[in-house]
Order: sequence, then C-alpha cells, then structure tokens
Amino acid sequence: MEYMAKGTTATYRANEQIRIPQVRLIDEHNNQIGIVETFEAMRRAREAGMDLVEVARTERPPVCRIMDYGRFKYHLKKKGRKHHEQLLKEVRMRPKTDQNDRAIKMNRALKFLCKGNKVQFTMQFRGRERAHREVAVTIFRGVVEELGDLVKVERPPSMDGRHMIMILTPNKPALDKLIEAGKKMTVEELAKPDDTPAEQTPAKQTPTKQTPVDQPAAEQAATEKVAAEQAPTDKVAAEQAPTDKVAAEPSPAAAPVTEQAVPDQQPAEQS
Repeated sequence: MEYMAKGTTATYRANEQIRIPQVRLIDEHNNQIGIVETFEAMRRAREAGMDLVEVARTERPPVCRIMDYGRFKYHLKKKGRKHHEQLLKEVRMRPKTDQNDRAIKMNRALKFLCKGNKVQFTMQFRGRERAHREVAVTIFRGVVEELGDLVKVERPPSMDGRHMIMILTPNKPALDKLIEAGKKMTVEELAKPDDTPAEQTPAKQTPTKQTPVDQPAAEQAATEKVAAEQAPTDKVAAEQAPTDKVAAEPSPAAAPVTEQAVPDQQPAEQS
C-alpha cells in the first residue's frame, strides 16, 4: 500500500499497470495460489470478470489479488472519511442588546447548530451591569425558550470570571426534521407556527358571535308557545260565560211556586 501526499487517497496498480514478471497471487475466494507469472494471474482475473490489483508493492515478489477494483476503491474512500468533529462556537451578547442585533445573533447560532456544533452564549458585562445578573439569566432563558426542542442545555447560565456563559448542544433529530420540511433556519421562520393558531382563533369564535342574531327567532317561538298554552284557557272562559248568564235570569218554573205560596197564608189570617 502506497500513500500519496497528505490529504489524498492511496493508489494501487491494477491490471496492465503491473509490469513485474512474477507475483504472489490471492484469488477471488481469498485462497493463496502462490507465485505465478503475471500474465497467468491476469488471465485468471479476466476469466473471473474481475481485476488484478497489487495490494503489497514492497513485497518481493509483490502481492496481487483478484478483486473488483471499483468496489475496493469505494471501501477505501469510505474508510478515509473523517467523522464530523463537533466544534464549540461562541455568540456574544450584552444585557442592552437590541432586538435586531439579537435576531442576527440568534440566526448565527442556528447556523452553527445546524452544522452540528455546540454554541456558547457569552454575556458581557460592563461597569455596574454585573450587579444585575438576573437580567442576563432572563435573556438566556428567553433564548432557550425561543429555540425550544432544537437544543439541549449542556451548561446552564453561570458566571465564568467577569462573564456569564451558557452552552447549548443541537438536538439532531429535531433539526433534521425541520430541514427535511424545507424550512429556513431563522428565528422569524421558527416563530411562524406559533402565530398561525392565534390568527385562526377568531374564525372559531364566529359561531358564538352569531348567536344574538338568532335570539328574535327564539323569542318568537317562545311567544307562540305561550299563546298556544293560553288558547285553551280562553276557550274555557268563553264556555263558562253563557252558564253565568243563565244563572242570572229567573227560571219560569220558580214563578208559579211563589204565587201559590201567598194564597196559603191569607186564609190563616182570616181564621
């Protein structure tokens, strides 16, 4: 194996690039064949539909292997990839930082978090500002609430010399979900989902606002119901009116009775 300059991948000779007359051969099944002529090794590689690759150039004779050269280079490239090293980025703030500057710094922190880096928020104090540390704690809490589930607090706000620092680490699943959704990683874009429900709330309350319009119909229905209940009472009163009239008029049968009672009393006085 021979390495090029630093930062480049290793190079291997394959097939016609191998000009040494004899090689130590390893076949496609990883079996040791031994020392063979180079043209014989190349013939075997062609019959297997693969390549003859020189894997140990410094050996005498050099060691060659029958393999798929394209796949071999792919695995070498995959091994050579370096894992992303998590860096610590710093965002500096002050207790009197205005909203515009604060939004710019928050967007910068979001970019760092999307790249998988940690972010250290540093609150710089001047003069008597150190006597009001609770202001810095409140600002840092607002930062954490604004980022929400996208971050995890690795180090809560605490004093480090003359400054107060807070370290946040990215929550990779939540960040990947937002990136797949196609959202821009800005503070303004993250605030949009929180505002949309508030705009829709008046639409949900519209049916309650229309209830006063239906009140006259309800009152009319109640009036008709009361009138229907009073109708039988008026009918009964109308039926009782003729009965009272009959009771007020004297009956013809009672008149003779009174006239006959007077003659009975007169003879009694004469006797």
